[in-house]
Amino acid sequence: MPHPIMFGDDDPGLRELRDIALSYPEAYEKVSHGRPGFFVSKMFAMYGGSTKETGIMRAVPHCVMVKVEEAERSALQQDERFFHPAYLGPSGWLGLDFSVAEVDWAEVRELVDASYRLVASRKLIKLLDEA
Repeated sequence: MPHPIMFGDDDPGLRELRDIALSYPEAYEKVSHGRPGFFVSKMFAMYGGSTKETGIMRAVPHCVMVKVEEAERSALQQDERFFHPAYLGPSGWLGLDFSVAEVDWAEVRELVDASYRLVASRKLIKLLDEA
């Protein structure tokens, strides 16, 4: 049974995230688990997610989830806007909740860029750096 669609094209921040994510070499969007995911060979960003706090699952519908380097994770987790996403968190992902504070799109671009570089091939990273 497919996952239900859990977003609308007019959701807060989705258009901006699409503009950022789809600007990367060979990036494409597909719906994964009912949410927009941004991929090269692997997923590097996702709009919307959930977290499991004190054993209770909570939706975070307006956020970006990205893969982060281990060295960056503890510093980012000190910021109340970031959360440990259910399912993807154990694989090195964090979420940035768009509803906690005004979104800094330059920061989102940096997070997406770092995540892209963690999953993209050397060839794609070279294309990115040459652009």
